[in-house]
Amino acid sequence: MSFLRKLFGMGPAVDMKALADDGAIILDVRTKGEFQSGHIKKAINIPVESLDSNLSKLKNKDKAIITCCASGMRSGRAKGILKAKGYEKVYNGGAWTSLNRKIA
Repeated sequence: MSFLRKLFGMGPAVDMKALADDGAIILDVRTKGEFQSGHIKKAINIPVESLDSNLSKLKNKDKAIITCCASGMRSGRAKGILKAKGYEKVYNGGAWTSLNRKIA
């Protein structure tokens, strides 16, 4: 399982609920259409393909960000992009439906 966690950029187990309760940004990186069909309450939608050009929407690089998507693949990619741009506290929340259950 740890191999899969690393493969998808998830790293060690993190208490997603505690992060969310502390005000972490929930960043849904699915397409606009996917987001509109269902998403986590208060999540921000920036498709991973346009993340680089929308970093201004994520001004505070010190604030925790939890990425999510449909399966964990795009959110892992988004985590890598954000880390490369200097965002320190970025966590791959995986599939939005699973993340929603963890933080509810």
